[in-house]
Parts: sequence; structure tokens; C-alpha cells
Amino acid sequence: MRKYIWQNSEYPNFTYDKDAILPLLSEVRLKQGILLAKMQRIGFENSRHTVLNVLTEDVIKSSEIEGVSLNVEQVRSSIARRLGLDIGGDIFVERDVQGIVDMMLDATLNFDKTVSEDRLFGWQVSMFPAGRSGLYRIKVGAYRDDKNGVMQVVSGAVGHEKVHYEAPPAEILPVEMERLINFINNDTKTDLVIKAGIVHLWFVIIHPFEDGNGRIARALTDLLLARSENSSNRFYSMSSQIKKERKSYYDVLQLTQKDSVDITLWLNWFLRNMITAINDSDDLLNDVLKKAEFWSINKSVPFNERQIKILNKMLNDFEGNLTTQKWAKICNCSHDTANRDITDLINKNILIKQGAARATHYILK
Repeated sequence: MRKYIWQNSEYPNFTYDKDAILPLLSEVRLKQGILLAKMQRIGFENSRHTVLNVLTEDVIKSSEIEGVSLNVEQVRSSIARRLGLDIGGDIFVERDVQGIVDMMLDATLNFDKTVSEDRLFGWQVSMFPAGRSGLYRIKVGAYRDDKNGVMQVVSGAVGHEKVHYEAPPAEILPVEMERLINFINNDTKTDLVIKAGIVHLWFVIIHPFEDGNGRIARALTDLLLARSENSSNRFYSMSSQIKKERKSYYDVLQLTQKDSVDITLWLNWFLRNMITAINDSDDLLNDVLKKAEFWSINKSVPFNERQIKILNKMLNDFEGNLTTQKWAKICNCSHDTANRDITDLINKNILIKQGAARATHYILK
């Protein structure tokens, strides 16, 4: 009895209701054009900082979807170095963080390069440089072998698991992946936005690796969306939107992975959430413009390296309140030095003191 989409004799000849999808696709294409035009108007440097913010968000949220928390500062620093941006401070970046950054940047900066089996193997290796996922050793740089049983997506306590999905057996993975890779590289009939949605779903259906499938699927999505815009600059984050709609994301995947090859439901979800992601990019753009305006207004004000580092952090997503103790810790300096730096910024009308005694903290004026 057929249970999953890959068991259907018509698979992978996916079908969808073009009349239902076309209005959403048209809206996506319009919003893509407006966003790209808007980013061209704000200038090269501001665009680069927007890309830094979006890619940082993309890497962080794509990992969070899988329950993996990455250090934001490490991710941001790693991406900034690769983009040639000086954001102050030299932060140590762990191997697994550097690995997922390398994968996401390869997908976006090299969007026009051919996707190959070896490239996908490299992406998976980069995420698990020690060959482990948490405490467990996993197979990396190769497709799963199912020696410990078939690949299943399950939930629930041990002994009471609920199977949501079962992937194709390991022995057919080379053929399955060859068909997918051929579609990515050689299909020229499908609109690239629709193609991004199809490839995302198709990769998740195959689930070719022991771990990292979700993040690689989203990297492929970013690659194809970059192709659809003919630009390596990412100004919106699908991973961030998927994280916000994590439950409905898994729900629609589970429904679409059933017997029928009709994927209208999935594409409808994908396009609607892409529209939301593009709309949300206005917030990222406003943050970058606010930061640019701050430095433009204060371009004649002298700052030391520690002050520049802290101000850049405050202009980004600074967590909690700025205190003397936090300044000293971030800048690896004494409390006396931190106090002098803060007092100098207050005298220059950059910071404002709030609270008293132990509640004392500082905000941007």
C-alpha cells in the first residue's frame, strides 16, 4: 500500500494548480523587483551591511529550526570577514559555526555555480567537521546507509514514538539525488521561484543525509532564489520566516509528503511566506539606514576602537542594558577604562545615563 509521495508511480513528476499559484507568484516577482530597486538606491556600503544582517539572520534561524543555537557574534563576525566588512573586534569562531557560514555563503555568493553531488557532500561535512551531531557519530560526506534502520521523522517519548514520515531507502538515494541535481542544473522551463520551492520540498522528501537535511534544503532554496534575482545579495530571509512559522512549516511538509504528487498546498505556503519575508525586509533595511544615519551625523566625532565596537553592537541587536561591567567584559578592559570611555561618550552627547546605583545603565541618545 502506498503511503508516501516517493512511493507514487508518478513521483517525481510533481503537479500543481497553476491558476491558484500564478497570482502569488506574480506578487512575489513584483515585490522582488521593488526590493532590489530600493536596495540599489541606498548605496553600496549600506547594501553590504543589509546583506550582513540578512545572512546572519538566515544562518541563525536556519539552525534554530533544527533546535541548534549558534553564537550570534561568531556568526556575524565570520560573515563580515568573508564579505570584507570591518565591524570591530576579532572574535574567535568555532569550527561548526564557520562550517554552516561557509555553506550558506557558498550557496548565495556562488549561486551561479553548478550544484553537484560533491558540492552537497562538502556542505554537509562543513556543518559537522568532527563527524558528530551532538554526542553521536554520524556519516558525513556521503549519503546515509540506513544501517541503523530506515530514516524516519518521529516525535514522542521513547517507546511511544509517532512516525510522521519515512524517507526513501538508502539503496535508491544515488538515483534519487541524480534526478534532483539534474533538475536543479538543467531545468529551464520552471520559474526559478517555483523551482526553489520544488527543490526545497524534493530534497526534504529524499532526506539523503544522516543529519543536516533541513539546513541544506534551505541553503538550496537561497541558491535558487539568488538565481531568480540574478544577485548574490540576500535582502530577505526565508529561514527567518520559516522559523516564525515552524509548526505550519512542518505541518504542510507532512501533508505534502503523503501519497499524492500534487504539491499545490506546499507551493501556496512557500509563496505566501516568501511574500511575508520580503515585507519584513523593510525592518532590516530601516535598521541599516538608522545605523548609517548615526555614523553620518557623528562622522566628525573622534571615537576609540572600544567605543566603535560597543556603538556598533548597540546599533545592532544588543541584548540587555549597557553597563560598565558589560562594557569591560566585551572590550576586555578594566572598569576604570570602561568608565572613562562611557563618560567620554556622555560628554559627546552620544550616550545617556539612566537609573541609579546598581540599576545604572546607558542608552544611545
